[in-house]
Amino acid sequence: MPTTLKVDFVSDVSCPWCVIGLRALKQAAERLAGEVQLDLHFQPFELNPQMGPDGQDIGEHLQQKYGASDAQREATRAAIAARGAELGFTFTPGARGRIYNTFDAHRLLHWAELQGHQEALKNALFKAYFTDGEDPSNQALLVRLAGEVGLDVAEARALLQSDRYAADVREREQFYLQQGIHSVPAIVINERHLIQGGQPVEVFEQALRQIAAEA
Repeated sequence: MPTTLKVDFVSDVSCPWCVIGLRALKQAAERLAGEVQLDLHFQPFELNPQMGPDGQDIGEHLQQKYGASDAQREATRAAIAARGAELGFTFTPGARGRIYNTFDAHRLLHWAELQGHQEALKNALFKAYFTDGEDPSNQALLVRLAGEVGLDVAEARALLQSDRYAADVREREQFYLQQGIHSVPAIVINERHLIQGGQPVEVFEQALRQIAAEA
């Protein structure tokens, strides 16, 4: 019998390294099929909780937040695209022209977890933003993606038009901030072991094997 590891994957849908971290983690688990299985839960983290409804130009945003030059941003973009390609994910050049508020996406993900469709929705949100260049704050897009992964469209629309799960999402966000998590992805295994960043598949594989052996 494989050892089940609870994984709380703290991330934002507008975080490219979160895509890389998730892909690498999943591939590591595939390498350990029969030994390890993941009980995966996506936990909310907002990179830009104060972001307005219109979003912000990505170049302007990165320059203001990190002081990154054009050359630095391009080097990072190329590195992310290369890592994504290695892991089977397409970061479309220029797709991420703006950065958006992601709070509604996290509310929808919270509901999707209760319905058993959270991972499918997370992957759909990553593709919509990074591959297709769509706006993850757009409620029409969120409703469409919910339907595509098997969630009830009418209920998704009603949820987004209300403040349902807003308090739950904020409570989870605060919990992880209070645990000292201020950058993502942060992967918490069995509520004890922390792996940070978009690590290579081999790093996740070694960590999962070691934690499973201890468990």
